[in-house]
Amino acid sequence: MLHHVSVGVADVARAAQFYDAVLGTLGYKRVMEFMPYAIAYGETAPAFWVQLPHDKNSASVGNGVHVGFIARSKDAVQSFHAAGLANGGKDNGAPGPRPDYGPDYFGAFVLDLDGNKIEAVLQEMAIAPVKNPEERRKAKEARKAAKKAQAKAGKNKKKKKDKNKDADKAARRAAKKAAKGAKADKPKRTPEEKAERRKQREAKTT
Repeated sequence: MLHHVSVGVADVARAAQFYDAVLGTLGYKRVMEFMPYAIAYGETAPAFWVQLPHDKNSASVGNGVHVGFIARSKDAVQSFHAAGLANGGKDNGAPGPRPDYGPDYFGAFVLDLDGNKIEAVLQEMAIAPVKNPEERRKAKEARKAAKKAQAKAGKNKKKKKDKNKDADKAARRAAKKAAKGAKADKPKRTPEEKAERRKQREAKTT
């Protein structure tokens, strides 16, 4: 949702020393700087800016405003808090569970050198990203294509089965016709042969 977040400070170089140490415990680093006006932190792209106020007035803290950083372990949350205090920050909430925020919530709060409220929270609390409309559309099309391919495969299988069945019937009909033809082609017996055959049968019965 957010592209980046900025906080105002009175001295960027002084704030940099604090944030280099504190955000370093979470695996974030300084990725951009425009000294003495601003610096930015992130993993590869600038996401959190520390800067002089754009209107050149004194930096102030917004009541109720704070920035939460993702931590990957409880140890990282504790290291974040300890580094904040060691580098001149103030405790605003020791590392630990926050049942009011959620059953598994674990975080810590620190005020930076200018009073900005920052937090480290265990990554397990991060909400899974929601697919955007385009991703949902593509996923829907993929499911539809898979369903269509499955139906086509079933239809082709049925056609093949029916084709094999028709071939078997044709083979049986051909065999029956051939047998009938062979019987029809068999030479008929003469009256003499028939009389001789009757004598043979009568001789067997006596």
